[in-house]
Amino acid sequence: MFNIMNYPFLVLAVTLPFFWVASRLGRRIRERQLPWEREADDDYRFVLGGTLTLLGLLIGFSFSMAVGRYDLRKGWEEKEANAIGTEYARAGLLPPEDATGLRALLREYADQRIRHYYARPWHDLGSIDDRASKLQGEMWTLVAAHGRANPTPVAGVVAVGLNEVIDAQGFAQAAAWNRIPDGAWALLVLMSLLCNLLVGLGAHGSRTGLHAILPAVLAITLYFIADIESPRGGLILVHPVNLESTAASIQSMFGN
Repeated sequence: MFNIMNYPFLVLAVTLPFFWVASRLGRRIRERQLPWEREADDDYRFVLGGTLTLLGLLIGFSFSMAVGRYDLRKGWEEKEANAIGTEYARAGLLPPEDATGLRALLREYADQRIRHYYARPWHDLGSIDDRASKLQGEMWTLVAAHGRANPTPVAGVVAVGLNEVIDAQGFAQAAAWNRIPDGAWALLVLMSLLCNLLVGLGAHGSRTGLHAILPAVLAITLYFIADIESPRGGLILVHPVNLESTAASIQSMFGN
């Protein structure tokens, strides 16, 4: 399903003209009104100050939520890499034939997880995740068959390690699905439109360049929040450096 928040540059391209139009609309309304009395001007400043303060709080909370979700995704990428590396080492406890098979599956699985992190919204993410799921099933079938044939503590250690690999992928996926609620985004955009309208309403003079400052600042701010919050659609992404390091290290250390 299409989600505009997966495309931060589109968020910028859409919000900037809308915010600018709201500012211009407020200015047009002001031009059509008679000069305000002093009391009305004081009331306007009070409302404008309170609205801008509320908008600042909403932006701060939204930025905090976005950073928290980014850190969560980054943490689970690291845990995935650690789980795969540990299980690769534990595979050596199995008989040579099973160890070779499990390690081959783990190497391919690590490659699929790296591809998952580099995938963008327009890529075929489904095929990558489907292949990773099939590899999980194949690895579990191999380990379970060995465990049934050899119900020993060593087999249990290998099974627990594989379970940690699968769990880490599940938690990483859950972290990617944990997004800022749509209602929070709607409130943030609505408050931004209202603030631009109010600023335009109190604008004086014909210096239109000054009236574009707030729309530009707010649009860039929302873009930045969407960029951090999006798992794969912006410039600020979780790069699978730990997974890549693990894939390289197990190849150099074990070789097979």
